[in-house]
Amino acid sequence: MPPDLASLHGGSLLLAWQLKDKHVLIVGGGDVASGRIESVLVADARISLIAPRSGLHPLTQWFVDNSDRITYHDRLFAGPDDLQTVDLVLTAIDDVDASRRICALCRDRRIPVNVADIPPSCDFYFGSQIRSGPLQIMISTNGRSPKLANILRRKIEECIPEHAGDAIEKVGSLRSKLKERAPGVGGDVGRRRMRWMIDVCSSWDINELALLDDNMIGRLLDEGWEKNQVPRLEDVGGPAKNAPRHTAVPACLLPTAFGFAAGAAVTVLLFFARRP
Repeated sequence: MPPDLASLHGGSLLLAWQLKDKHVLIVGGGDVASGRIESVLVADARISLIAPRSGLHPLTQWFVDNSDRITYHDRLFAGPDDLQTVDLVLTAIDDVDASRRICALCRDRRIPVNVADIPPSCDFYFGSQIRSGPLQIMISTNGRSPKLANILRRKIEECIPEHAGDAIEKVGSLRSKLKERAPGVGGDVGRRRMRWMIDVCSSWDINELALLDDNMIGRLLDEGWEKNQVPRLEDVGGPAKNAPRHTAVPACLLPTAFGFAAGAAVTVLLFFARRP
């Protein structure tokens, strides 16, 4: 059934933007800037930070002192020369006029820019984020209510299985080793590989996937992929399903919330398995 065209508006295009080794300029050194720095470091980018030392937040100062991916300039933004070789600009300063000038300079040069607390001057929003290893979830209100986004983030975070991040790491290792054993893009092998990964992620629960190690992955490929089946965890060297795991159950896992959490977690893993 096609979507209702009248409802297709007012949102943002949510992307996992790859910033590895890109050059990001952050203007400002306060509390908001420290959060921006952390987000950019997670994405493996290089940072130029421009802010007077007298206004640095303690966490910002800590990042400057401890990260070799930050080049710090103890001064105010100087103008167009500061934008040379920059791929992305984030401003977090209290000077609205200066922020708007920086935004205009960026847009003249087609550099994506985010100006804290001025939505019309943002080419993108940060949203409220959950991160557990490779698992990242963003809740965006399109700049309308950051506080509500934060409240929703906390509620969703309570419902994510404890070992979801570990499970995704292990599924990533399994997927990489499967591609080494059965290389190729597309075609019958690619379709079979995707189908088998989906079957594994659907048949095993999150905690079982999180228990995978290199030896178990090898046996899973030997006993599963090679025989076109999905063996049980205990068949590849893991504990029997009725063995105690001592896993804490989040308080939010009542029937409705449990269905949401399980569905979200499986969706994340299925998406990971489908990536080329």
